[in-house]
Amino acid sequence: MKKAVVCGAGGFIGSHLVKRLKNEGFWVRGVDLKYPEYAPTAADDFIIGDLRDTTVCQRVFDGPFDQVYQLAADMGGAGYIFTGENDADIMHNSATINLNVLDNCYKRNIKHIFYSSSACMYPEHNQLDPDNPNCEESSAYPANPDSEYGWEKLFSERLYLAYGRNHGMKVRVARFHNIFGPEGTWDGGKEKAPAAFCRKVAMAEDNGSIEMWGDGKQTRSFLYIDECLEGVRRLMESDFEGPVNIGSDEMVSINQLAQMAMEIAGKNLSVNHIPGPLGVRGRNSDNNLIHEKLGWKPTETLYEGLKKTYPWIAQQVAESYKK
Repeated sequence: MKKAVVCGAGGFIGSHLVKRLKNEGFWVRGVDLKYPEYAPTAADDFIIGDLRDTTVCQRVFDGPFDQVYQLAADMGGAGYIFTGENDADIMHNSATINLNVLDNCYKRNIKHIFYSSSACMYPEHNQLDPDNPNCEESSAYPANPDSEYGWEKLFSERLYLAYGRNHGMKVRVARFHNIFGPEGTWDGGKEKAPAAFCRKVAMAEDNGSIEMWGDGKQTRSFLYIDECLEGVRRLMESDFEGPVNIGSDEMVSINQLAQMAMEIAGKNLSVNHIPGPLGVRGRNSDNNLIHEKLGWKPTETLYEGLKKTYPWIAQQVAESYKK
């Protein structure tokens, strides 16, 4: 039986990845500061610990493992990343985790490791036009991310690839583009846009209104969690190290995203545009490289993913009112 470690297994993507690996027959150890919030962990072993602490890392990587998935990071949605108030924590915490994880994998001769980077590392100057953003993998340099979160991701990409070159490690790097789905953060300030709008729509009375940061003409693409995991597993089993985008190339405006949530909910709502942190003006996953190297790209539409996500968030909202 193959053995894997999932760092960040208490988070949204990590907890779903544990389930995926278990379904494939892996023995899985999870590690995080907390257990998954919305469902029991599927991990065979789960260590509650802080990967910034070297002694915790030594406990986690206490023997041979076939694969390591490093998803642990200090992160969140626009309300957390783009205010500027959390920049020092974001850079320090995530960089420390990556340095510790890589160092311990190297010392334990664990060779096969996946690192989850982010589309936030792409240059801001290539994402000013909401209709024609450039997120081709080769466009990463000259570097100019729009946030310290993006700069840390870019540094850590290079860190992992350097360990791969210098120490013969089989490193795989993917740049995630806005992953969403059930059992993800849906309130509190760290939620991503799909979850935020599903929550706002679920909470609103029909013919009422919801708030949106900015004019809603900024563009993004959003990838359903199951498609993300398929891309991750295909990358790990391939001979391609990346970096490669894992995201949808179905670009929509934030106004369109909100309208989809309203349609799924069957509600007629107006939108109140207010000032708030926005990030880049346009972003979309370029999937040419992943299709070329892995013979695959996501196919599920945003609407199909939202149809699975909205009922779960609406249920969370309803249960929160009962408390």
